Amino acid sequence: MELRQVEYFLAVADHEGIGGAAAALGVAQPTVSQALRALERELGVQLFHRIGRGMVLSSAGRTMVGPARQIVRDVGAVEGMLAAASDELTGRLDILASASTTSAPIVDLVARFRRENPGVTVRFGELRDETLAASVIEDGHCEFVAAHLPIAGDDLEVIVLGEQEYVLLYPPGTDVPEGPIRLEELPSVPMVFVPRGQSVADEIEEAIRVAGARPPLAVLSEHRDERLPMVLAGIGGTMLERSMAEAVADRAVLRTVEPRFVRPFALAFDPSSLSAVGQAFVDLIRATVEPPPTGI
Repeated sequence: MELRQVEYFLAVADHEGIGGAAAALGVAQPTVSQALRALERELGVQLFHRIGRGMVLSSAGRTMVGPARQIVRDVGAVEGMLAAASDELTGRLDILASASTTSAPIVDLVARFRRENPGVTVRFGELRDETLAASVIEDGHCEFVAAHLPIAGDDLEVIVLGEQEYVLLYPPGTDVPEGPIRLEELPSVPMVFVPRGQSVADEIEEAIRVAGARPPLAVLSEHRDERLPMVLAGIGGTMLERSMAEAVADRAVLRTVEPRFVRPFALAFDPSSLSAVGQAFVDLIRATVEPPPTGI
């Protein structure tokens, strides 16, 4: 098994197809296809199911993703050590972030880190289920996870990056009271929710249930990113991160919730297994978001 084959495998997994992988890698599609077939023959397993022009990971492929990413990080760490004399940090930074944290300071931190370390490549993927934050790190899928607290995992360290307030967002022209709306007084406007199993979504649903409110359900969407388009299309209201809601406040009806629904978010990692790139990223974050110690 060659490193090139591992990188091609991950590119196909990330882009869900040969075409997107080839474009991202800057090589011809047959080159990726041949390397992938050779890897499958060598391993004796099928890594992908071919569906039309797309590629979906098989169970063996899903099992391989974490170790494959660890291989790429380890090779990057070795290259970084060999290039240490040049004082340029090289390697790979792997981060998975829940969709609701990607508009938060984590993006600015990644941008600053890249400016200071142009030799480092960054994979910034989506964490679809925050309850899996610890396992994706333990299984090697990434070094860092950005998610809402609490983040389970006895060996994980967390750095709090900030907090997010959730507000109500209704379709344009919806007739709702002015000012903050108490949860127990939610208007009977159809709502767009996401399924249980995502920590913040669970907390929002539980808070509404405890308050005794029973707004009608319009859509239960497994695609979090579709909530905003559904609101703007007039399908129903939802509870959304304030930063996202304020971006469309001129096209929708925004109301705050009383009491305020606020949740902190953090970056989690395993300090015992950080690469040189990962440690440099932690150092930058600590210097940026943690206050300096005060003198006595």
